[in-house]
Parts: sequence; C-alpha cells; structure tokens
Amino acid sequence: MPEKADIPRSVAVVGAGQSAAVAARTLRRRGFTGAVTLIGDEPYAPYQRPPLSKEILDGSQTADGAVLLSEDWCRDNDIVLRLGAAARRIDTAARAVELADGSRVPADRVLLATGARARRLPGVPDDERIVHLRGMADALRLRELLRPGGRVVIVGAGFVGSEVASSALARGATPVVLEQAQVPLAGVLGPRIGAFCADVQRTSGVELHTGETVSHVHTTPETVVVTTRSGLEVAGDAVVVAVGALPNTEVARASGLSVSNGVLVDEHGRTSVPGVYAAGDVACHKHPLYERCVRVEHFDNANKQAMVAAKNIIGRAAVHGEPHWFWSDQFGLNLQHCGDPHAWDRLVVRGSLAERDFIAFYLSEGVLKAAFAAERGGDVYAAKELIARGARPDPDRLADEDTDLTDLMEHAEPVGDAAGTGGN
Repeated sequence: MPEKADIPRSVAVVGAGQSAAVAARTLRRRGFTGAVTLIGDEPYAPYQRPPLSKEILDGSQTADGAVLLSEDWCRDNDIVLRLGAAARRIDTAARAVELADGSRVPADRVLLATGARARRLPGVPDDERIVHLRGMADALRLRELLRPGGRVVIVGAGFVGSEVASSALARGATPVVLEQAQVPLAGVLGPRIGAFCADVQRTSGVELHTGETVSHVHTTPETVVVTTRSGLEVAGDAVVVAVGALPNTEVARASGLSVSNGVLVDEHGRTSVPGVYAAGDVACHKHPLYERCVRVEHFDNANKQAMVAAKNIIGRAAVHGEPHWFWSDQFGLNLQHCGDPHAWDRLVVRGSLAERDFIAFYLSEGVLKAAFAAERGGDVYAAKELIARGARPDPDRLADEDTDLTDLMEHAEPVGDAAGTGGN
C-alpha cells in the first residue's frame, strides 16, 4: 500500500516536462496547499514533446503553443519554476534537493521526472546541422534546416524518425531515411505491419533504405554525408539521429535509488527510497497488467504515472495499471497502438492494409496483448478494454467487420483491480 505518513508540506519535482506539469496540476486539483517546486535544466516552461517531431517542425504550431503551464497559471497556483537549474541529488535525510549550483530546495516528498535523452551514434561530429531530436531547442533548430527543396537524412525509421520524415515533406524537403532493420518498427510491430509502414513512407515520397547500418558521418562545408556498412553514401543539408532514447538516471543514481533501465518504481510510483517517486520516461514501472517492469516513452503513460504518483504523494491510494497507448500522426494517417507486444504468436487483421484502414491484433496463446491501427481510433479504444480484461477473443470474430468489438467485451472477465488508476 502507498505510504500513510504525514501529508507533506513541500513537494519538489526534478524535471519540468510533461510528467512534472501533470503532477503539479494534480496536486493542486486534489487540494494540496503546500509548496510545489518544479526544477528543470531547460530554460523553457513545461511543454509538450509530441509536437516536436510534428507541428513544431512543419510550422503549424509555435513554441508558445506547446507550453503546458503558463507563467500566469503557475503564479495563480503558487507553483515555483526553477528553470535552467540542474539537480545534482536528493538528500533524503535533510529532505531537500541539491542543485548543481549548490543551492537546495526543501522537499518532504520528491518526484523524479527527469525524462530521457536522445541516444547518440558513436563518432558523430558536433555540428549544427546534425540534430539528435529530443528537446525544444533541437526542434527549433531542425525547423530552420528543413527548407523547401532541401534534403534531410534521417537515421532511424521508428515513430519519431517517421514523423520527422513526414514533417520534412510538409516543409517541401526530401527525406532520406536509413533503417537498420529490414522493415521499419519490425521489433515492435512485426514484419507484416512493418512492411505496411515502409510502403506508406515510400509512396509518400520518402527515400527509404532498409537493412542499412551507419558506419560513418562526416561534414563538408556544403553537406553532411552519412555512409553505411554496405557502402551506401547519402548526403543532406541536415542529419537527424532518431535511434531511441536513454533514461536520465544520473540524479537517481547519485541519490541511492535502485536503477535498471530507468528508475525502478512499483505500481504506485514509489522508488526504492521512501518519500521519493518517479514517473514518465525515466521510470521503469512494475506494471500489474504485464507482471514485469516496463519503461515506455509515451505521452499518455507520462500523464497517467504522474497523476498516480501525485495522488500517492498526498496519501490518496492510486495504481497505474492501464494498457499503454500512444498515437502517431504521419503521412496523412492517424496511427495508434495499445498494449504490450512483448511476446505474441498470432496476428489478426481487421480491415484492409492496402486501403490503409485497419486494426491488427496481437495475441499470445489466445490472449489479446496489443493492437495497432490506422484510422481506427474507436477500434483501438475497444481493443484497449479487451487487453485490460485479459480477453481471449475468437480470432475469426476479431477479423469479422460485422462483429461489434464492444460485444466481445461483454464476454471478457476483468483481471482484478489492476486495470484502473484508482484513487480519487
């Protein structure tokens, strides 16, 4: 059960991104009147990250439009923003967060929301034209590099790399994508759906090269040149490295917290150190539905974990056990994914891949584990409910367009209480 100790007088959030903003809002909306301080090493107020590879890049949204907590809201709700301030460690004995400049922020409870940083390719030179997209400054710099008639090389055909490619096309630039696997997202979606993603890119105007591993990147006064192990050489006005992210665990390690692929937390968001919680991209969460620790970098997960952690911080018992869910807008399509495709042995498709209107169901020993869809948000909602219930739907009915997916929910038994966030 969550801690039943005294209600804290002060809460510090290390990090000032999505999870931090949601935690601050939750604390105030749940009636917490103590001090709340958000500590962020970026100079920006908390902002949304999903637009960084989409609306910010294609110019349809400004940096101000991505802000989550305005200065007015923070002032009206007595939230202190310590921006451009890096945290060093948590002094749990003294109940304070120690900053890199030597100052300290009092905190009876601490939420670690330090996020993740872009994984870097070894040997890549420092150059303004090479972008490891992660933060607002990266997105604003890349937007200036995506010029009509230009050419951008994107290393990695995952969701971020694909969104950047889509945004580049919208800006009038030609994207060249290099992917190590034989099809994009093969490790997550499998070869058949990965081939669908490859077809979408190529027919949209992306120059996609699969089965290519980068061996060297060098710059000239005019271009940046990327060479692969096969000998392929491509040049662009800019290069975007989109090969995943690494959790920012430095503060956690310095504070004595248990770390393994992120900060280890239980279903309540508690770390191994009493009074310290973690949420978002940095948290490796003991998910009650999946029965293992999972770290994901999804907008919705950051929200849910932050809300649960904030509730538990002020003594309101809550659990995050919902299936993971995320979306991606690219090449004129809305793609959505839910669940955990960690292991599956059968793929059932409802709809048409050729028409780009379908949902694919991933089953393991008959149990629905995950789903991926194009232009079928309603079906994803139903799939998410089936996954939460541990449903064993008839594959033929899943594939049958005449079957209402909500009918399948009526015959699925809930898996305990773990599927909800709980609490008030």
